[in-house]
Amino acid sequence: MTKVRWGKLVDKQMGRVPDIIARKFRIWVTLVEESGIREMRRYKGFHDEPLKGQRQGQRSVRLNKAYRAIYVEQEMGEIELIEVLEVNKHEY
Repeated sequence: MTKVRWGKLVDKQMGRVPDIIARKFRIWVTLVEESGIREMRRYKGFHDEPLKGQRQGQRSVRLNKAYRAIYVEQEMGEIELIEVLEVNKHEY
């Protein structure tokens, strides 16, 4: 079983992103909770990738070319917990 959660920062950020980004984020959350994060990594459209440098240990998924969601994985017994840390506009 996989559970996705996030805090007030992500709620605040979701209020500022375009509606299409918020919808894609909710779709990603639903798919992760239904299929599991490892299964979702097979879908190339989200470009799930590990981060480097100061963000080592975190991963990101692309919600479009500009926006991404950054998360960490945690195991809690039989529950796999995905904690979304932020949704931001990525600077290239």
